[in-house]
Amino acid sequence: MHCPQGPTYRRTSTAVAPTIVLRIMLLCLSWTVSSLALAGPKAKLIDFWTPSNEQNPTSIDHSEWQEILHKRLDSSHPSGVNRFDYAAVSEAERLQLQAYLKGLQAIDIRDYSRAEQKAFWFNLYNALTVEVILQSYPVESITKLGKRFFSFGPWNDDVAEIAGQKLSLNDIEHGILRPIWPDNRIHYGVNCASIGCPNLAATAFTAANTDSLLDRAARDFVNHSRGVQFKRNKLLVSSIYHWYIEDFGNNDESLVEHLIQYAEQPLATQLRQFDGKIDHDYDWDLNEP
Repeated sequence: MHCPQGPTYRRTSTAVAPTIVLRIMLLCLSWTVSSLALAGPKAKLIDFWTPSNEQNPTSIDHSEWQEILHKRLDSSHPSGVNRFDYAAVSEAERLQLQAYLKGLQAIDIRDYSRAEQKAFWFNLYNALTVEVILQSYPVESITKLGKRFFSFGPWNDDVAEIAGQKLSLNDIEHGILRPIWPDNRIHYGVNCASIGCPNLAATAFTAANTDSLLDRAARDFVNHSRGVQFKRNKLLVSSIYHWYIEDFGNNDESLVEHLIQYAEQPLATQLRQFDGKIDHDYDWDLNEP
């Protein structure tokens, strides 16, 4: 994005000019930071999290998270977007969520099987995101949060610590989930508390159900207008497919093939016949009722 050039001022404007120029510079910097944030981080493995123990049969208990989802997530909203009722969360439920997150952070997940790990990271990411919203609620959008100067959201903030390692939401998604499991359905499993995001799963992830939940999430998103739609003879898709195109074949043709895999009729036929321009969009409004 090109920032506008500052106007030329006469000497009589010396008191005003610096203020206006400073505002323009701050606006340009804000635009630049936002653009970089929307580019989509690359998957970069954090080696510390690569070990696993396939001989460990232990399952991690996610029942507390399931109880919270059952009470506060509307998975039958007429919009087709699962809505979390942040405003209705009681103090007892908040303490329950915090206890659940504390319990997860007490686990050295490297001692568990790959299947348990994958479910663990999805649940941790989603529960942490809900907690981050609750810490600042009411808030219009997750993009309004973040502790860093000119942050576009809280994704780079440290929000957890496991086995002595501090973790941000970006660490979990782009340093652990994406590089360890090269599965583009990961984008359907992590939720960013926004209308434009794939649904927050109504069922807690487990080693047994992760694959089926990701398949369902992919179908639900692709067949919803915020994921894929035809608008004025153009294909309009979620910006997720733009930010992370490398995970979907790195070109439009491969992306369309991916969408066809999950599309229902008549969308699947439209996609097969499509040969044109792809636009993208995203709704950052909070996923509340």
